[in-house]
Amino acid sequence: MMIRLFRCATMLFALCALWSGAAAQVSMQVEVSGAVQRTLRLDATELATSEAQQIVTFVQTRSTQGVETKSTVRGVKLSALIERAGLVAKGRDGWKTLVIVATATDGYRAVFAWPEVTNTAGGDGVLLLFERDGKPLDEREGRIALMSTADRNLGARYVRNLARIEVRPLD
Repeated sequence: MMIRLFRCATMLFALCALWSGAAAQVSMQVEVSGAVQRTLRLDATELATSEAQQIVTFVQTRSTQGVETKSTVRGVKLSALIERAGLVAKGRDGWKTLVIVATATDGYRAVFAWPEVTNTAGGDGVLLLFERDGKPLDEREGRIALMSTADRNLGARYVRNLARIEVRPLD
């Protein structure tokens, strides 16, 4: 019985190790697709060379185990990136029913409404991050991450290792 339990525990440990390795795949580029005129594939260097008005700097305060730290992140506005790809909406009001699904390499997703991103002050703070404290993002975050700086809880729509952004109609 103990040998069988030990084998099961060893197998479970091995599976967890494999799963965590797959979940930690570092994003090297992001793809913008869906209801856009042209699919974009950009790496962090290409994001960093975007036009100046598309790049935003944000001071983030994080609390870990009761210790507060501040860091400065830089990124490109999500709306600017989608506009660069050329939004495609059906009909005069089609843009009102578009959603954006941001997906990480491990499958984690965050969703935004296109009107939220383009028609609210909070939308200006939805960023594709490529830099933290003057350095490229580390492997834990991936080379590209997505953050909604206006959210009360930054973790809910914070996508590390961002791999894909898809624009979809709700209908």
